Amino acid sequence: MAFSPLIDQLVEALRCLPGVGPKSAQRMAFYLLERNREGGIKLAENLEKAMEGVGRCESCRTLTEQAYCSICSDLKRDHSIVCIVETPTDVLAFEQSGSYRGLYFVLMGHLSPIDGIGPAEIGVTDLVMRLQEGTVEEVILATNPTVEGEATAYYISEQVRALGLTISKIAHGVPLGGELEYVDVGTLAHAISGRQIVT
Repeated sequence: MAFSPLIDQLVEALRCLPGVGPKSAQRMAFYLLERNREGGIKLAENLEKAMEGVGRCESCRTLTEQAYCSICSDLKRDHSIVCIVETPTDVLAFEQSGSYRGLYFVLMGHLSPIDGIGPAEIGVTDLVMRLQEGTVEEVILATNPTVEGEATAYYISEQVRALGLTISKIAHGVPLGGELEYVDVGTLAHAISGRQIVT
């Protein structure tokens, strides 16, 4: 059965979300239209504001509304350590653990040649330029423990090694194949405190 063009467009738009298939998108669309139009309008307004107002931090590349995020702007943080993560949700996971007080660099993904994602797409040039400024002494590699994450960490370690900085890697109480955003805060705290120097 075909719905009206506006309903079809709403269902199709909801399918852009991860894990949302045709049935889930249809269920969400009809819920908003039948039971929660006010919530749908608020969702649309906030979504538009976020899409227009949220950008990337000029230093760490995480999502923020300012030129520099609150972490990079915090003078109480240890500016001599940079933790390299794949996504802004990884930053959130470390911050919730309360065990890390340095800065971050967000790759916004990992190396994946098959998908056309190379060093330029994940900001390796930006990272190297930031590290060449001379304030950073240690780089912590905290990519996800997946094949792609490990390959990304190896590539970055080779780039950083040439700068003569200390390179460490988080200890992996984190399960292989797991995603950092789903790891409990205790495991993350243990992983960051048990990091090891990469030789």
